[in-house]
Amino acid sequence: MIHWGFIGCGNVTEKKSGPAFRKVEESDIVAVMRRDAALAQDYATRHKIARWYSDAYALINDPSVDAVYIATPPGSHDEYAVASMKAGKPVYVEKPMAASSEACMAMARVAEETGVPCFVAYYRRTLPYFLRVRQLLESGEIGVASEVRIEFVIPPYPSDLNRETLSWRVKRELSGAGYFYDLASHQLDYLDFIFGEITEAHGTTANRAGLYDVEDTVDGRWLHSSGVKGRGHWEFAAPVKERTDTIEILGSKGSIRFSTFHFTPIVLNGVSGEKIFVEENPDNIQFYLIQSIVNYLNGKGPYPVSDFRSALRANRAMDMILGRME
Repeated sequence: MIHWGFIGCGNVTEKKSGPAFRKVEESDIVAVMRRDAALAQDYATRHKIARWYSDAYALINDPSVDAVYIATPPGSHDEYAVASMKAGKPVYVEKPMAASSEACMAMARVAEETGVPCFVAYYRRTLPYFLRVRQLLESGEIGVASEVRIEFVIPPYPSDLNRETLSWRVKRELSGAGYFYDLASHQLDYLDFIFGEITEAHGTTANRAGLYDVEDTVDGRWLHSSGVKGRGHWEFAAPVKERTDTIEILGSKGSIRFSTFHFTPIVLNGVSGEKIFVEENPDNIQFYLIQSIVNYLNGKGPYPVSDFRSALRANRAMDMILGRME
């Protein structure tokens, strides 16, 4: 049985992740932490969790906590993950892994030195929708993949329109680099999963709308270790009616088109003609990854597909596109 403690218990833990920790066999939540003590107590009461804290280190040092789920903004991931691993407690960290590649590398060093597991919430690697794309790619229906293209365009969120209500996601000290870090991380991690590490990348950034201080437009090009080339366009302050969420894989005999966040039907144009695929998600979208982590920690399953090594690669790819590193 794995007894979890949550550092951070905001929106992501209400449905996407939190309930899965109890739905999975031999797993339970025994403590939660939030800096606002009233909100921590409220979460614990609503979810029938025995203990709550407003101090992260009190939770980390709670002897009843076996493993720690870190669901704070990325700017504090490294601090809490390092402290948990040094206390001998496996960690499951929200994505992106941290607010910079340097912070990720610090986490990776401690994971290597201590041997304490460090997993990261790139759960798309486990979802049937994305496993279907991988299966279609491996089937040979589109021949040999040569290029992948990302197009992601959305209008501003309501909170973006007032500097007083800005999300932590557009505050560099908390998020790392705006919505690009928050959303493109999922896309680039998944492409790492199916095409291998991004070994080269470059890009350009702009702040066209001026709604906040970080970039709202990013264009990038990159190369995977498999030889597949990539290009992407991300825009987070488009006109209200403009919305695009597509990834297209081009091969020698066809293409696969799908989305990252809207789970639109997968469209295969291959040697057998056009085919459409629809896949269902679990009620709690992180369920399968959390299940694999719990099974591994209980000695009942293989090593999970998303850890500090793969997550560090995603951060590096983003930082190369943003011009932060070569």
